Amino acid sequence: MNNQIRKIFIIVLIMFALLGVGVTNTQFISASSLNADARNQRTILHAAETDRGPIIVDKTAIASSEREQDSKRYERSYAEGPLYAPVTGYFSSVGNASTGIEAAEEDVLDGQSQTLLGQRLRNLLTGQNRQGGGVELTLNSQMQKAAAEALGNRKGAVVALDAKTGAVLAMYSAPTFDPNQLASSDANAVSDAFSALSSDPNNPLLNRAISQRYAPGSTFKVLTTIALIENGVAEPDTRMSSPVSTTLPGTATEVSNIESSTCGDGNPTLTEAFARSCNTTFVLASEQLTTQQLVDVTNRFGFGRDSQIPLAVTPSVFPADADNAQLAMSAIGQYTVQTTPLQMAQIAQTVANQGQMMTPYLIDSIVDADNQVVRTTSPTDGGRPISAETASKLRTMMEAVVSQPYGTGNTMALPNVAVAAKTGTAETGEGDRANAWAIGFAPADNPQIAFAVLVEGDDTNPTPHGGDVAGPIARAVLEAGLK
Repeated sequence: MNNQIRKIFIIVLIMFALLGVGVTNTQFISASSLNADARNQRTILHAAETDRGPIIVDKTAIASSEREQDSKRYERSYAEGPLYAPVTGYFSSVGNASTGIEAAEEDVLDGQSQTLLGQRLRNLLTGQNRQGGGVELTLNSQMQKAAAEALGNRKGAVVALDAKTGAVLAMYSAPTFDPNQLASSDANAVSDAFSALSSDPNNPLLNRAISQRYAPGSTFKVLTTIALIENGVAEPDTRMSSPVSTTLPGTATEVSNIESSTCGDGNPTLTEAFARSCNTTFVLASEQLTTQQLVDVTNRFGFGRDSQIPLAVTPSVFPADADNAQLAMSAIGQYTVQTTPLQMAQIAQTVANQGQMMTPYLIDSIVDADNQVVRTTSPTDGGRPISAETASKLRTMMEAVVSQPYGTGNTMALPNVAVAAKTGTAETGEGDRANAWAIGFAPADNPQIAFAVLVEGDDTNPTPHGGDVAGPIARAVLEAGLK
């Protein structure tokens, strides 16, 4: 081979190599960004013609794709759609829109994730059309159904977590919606359905468990109690001043216990005041705390921080510059304190887990089109907001809420199972409206499930109490999960 031929051969070889690199980059590395580019006019067509992977709960597909007859198009189908809609969200090929897990795990479900590289290579070699991977959720179907049935047609949310790992066992929000209406291939029908849902004053598209903040009311007393214990103000057996009513520091404003009730003999232990949920106890005790001391506690639990599970979670907030009166109201979960049900479930989970907080997560594993696991989620340490000793004290106090005859959480009692909890009734600032709360965990001596229940006041019951309204919902979810 002479020099000229050798040079031509080398040039051709280099050109083929560069071509191979370019094809590989386009097919595997840049594919996701190219498909997401708004200038790509084929995006909608690709979305409609992709065999999108399933979303799975308890080994059963709750979202899947079905090929339309005599067409290359696929239509998304949701089994028990309204039950899981707060988590799955919806996928619309005609509008190229998605929410929930459908949006958060888009690259997996449409088959473009690097996790599915092996599958993509097989499809390329065999000439098979792109297939999506599956997303297996951590949800427990029986607990999810129990939450939906117990909450019924009331507005609110239920969250249940694995007390040791942080895995989300139930996440339900009401009112909900049917994602099948938004998955139709009929563009006009999808447009009409979306308009109706978007304009609904009850906001069924809102996931109240993670996207809506509420005043936590007396459930926040768990965090206030932590501050009292950590700063040497009180112990569970400390006698506390607990009148029927008291005046906020520096004001003429009176704060009383629920329905102006007495708090035992007026000088109960901190444990009894906690179980009775006496407002005056914590208002007066807050005078021995600083705003920063409570801010420090809330910060350790993740207030103010963005997070994903992988769904985006609205950060909880606590006022950093409260005066004495505002601090007193904050200590009982009012003023401008705002939290999500997921945040309150995390607080319960941390107490249950001896002070170790775990990061909540919704995805158990990712599977390929052959249902082979290609990625699993490992529990993640979320920090240690409190000591094991403090957690143990809180657990005992929360047990009294359910087990003692004067406790506000008797409705959560289970036969032969110790339940630890805290109830709350939070004023909303909208007339006489209030919201009902219940948080806790069970079994108290070997926690498996941590929970938070939130029920909004409505025209039928504008001021629901945590024990009476949220408590039975929590019990139903626990019964389903502890079978």
